[in-house]
Order: sequence, then C-alpha cells, then structure tokens
Amino acid sequence: MLTELPPHPEATDPEPFAGPDHPIRVVTRDMAFGKQWRPDHAERMSTLFDEMAPEWSERHVDPVKAAPVLDAVERGNLPLDRSWLELGSGTGAGARAIGSYVADLVCTDLSPGMLSYAPDIAPRTLADASTLPFSDDSFDAVMMINMLLFPGEVDRVLRPSGTVLWINTLGDQTPIHLPPSDVLKALPGDWDGVTAHAGTGFWLAATRSA
Repeated sequence: MLTELPPHPEATDPEPFAGPDHPIRVVTRDMAFGKQWRPDHAERMSTLFDEMAPEWSERHVDPVKAAPVLDAVERGNLPLDRSWLELGSGTGAGARAIGSYVADLVCTDLSPGMLSYAPDIAPRTLADASTLPFSDDSFDAVMMINMLLFPGEVDRVLRPSGTVLWINTLGDQTPIHLPPSDVLKALPGDWDGVTAHAGTGFWLAATRSA
C-alpha cells in the first residue's frame, strides 16, 4: 500500500529536464526490474562520475534539493536512531543533509573521484551497489538519492524491520527516476510506503508489509 501525504508547503514543480526517453532513465528501469548489471556498465558509470566530481564538489547543498531529505526526516517516521547506509553518496550532499539526524551512517559510491571530495561526516566505502561488501541484515535504513535501485542487494543488506528511503530531487524530471509505486514493485516481497513532494522532488519511505 502506498500512502501519499500532502505536499510540503514550499514544494514546487521541477523545471523540464529529463524526459522518459532519457538514456539513464532506461538504465534505471532496467536495473530495477531485473536486467543484468555488467562490468562495462559499472566502468562507464564510474568514469562518468569521476569526470563530474570536481564540478559537483564546488556546489553547495541546494536547500531546494535537500528539502525532500529534511521533509522525510520530519514526516517519514524514519529510524533515525539506528544504522544507516547511503548508496550512491557522491560528493556528500545526502550526508550533509541527514548526517546530523541519524545515529550512524555509512556512505558508498562507485566513483572514487566522487568519494575523494566527500566530507568526513561518515565513513566512505568504494563499492558497486550491485554487489555490496556488507553482510546480510546489516542496516536499519538504506537511503538512495537520485541513485540506481538494485532491489536484491538493498533487500539483502536491510534488516527485516528496516526502511528504504528513496529520493528524486527533481521529481519525474530526475534522470535516475522511478516513481514510488515502481520502487515498491521492484523491491522483493510486499512493501508499504509513505511518500510526499517537497522542494522540487519527492521522497518515499518504504518498509516491508507486516
């Protein structure tokens, strides 16, 4: 079941950016719904984000883009006092937004360039999210901001009562985009979710159905 909360009072529509035929949108759906993630996929993605890292590191955390994270903290009934994993953490925008709210946070990214610019807010691990270097049931929450979804690995490392926090900061204009209903469908088993719009994007807090 998916419950939609009223939008945050300051939520706005994103500017047109990435439509449904955007190449990375196709990859996003393929990975979420079972297509194989190959080594050449990982190499291309790592190289792309390595090249973008210097520019991204100069950007401050845009309050509008951080808004979905902060609204989820406020209204998402998140397990803030537990152990968190961020996938695709990049240069640390997500860690900067949520780091002071959670008890424990580990950040991972495929790009060493991105991680080299990330702050020392949380431990940083170079990792491919399709094969994470963590044991089963390691975390109480997994956060993904504009990140590819690898449902099997997320399900594997998340504890049975855990939470998936999925955020698209540009809503349906985000290149790496899945709507909340599709995230729930992609995750193994039965899931319930709460979602809301904030800033120019949205958040989804998902938990396994009782």
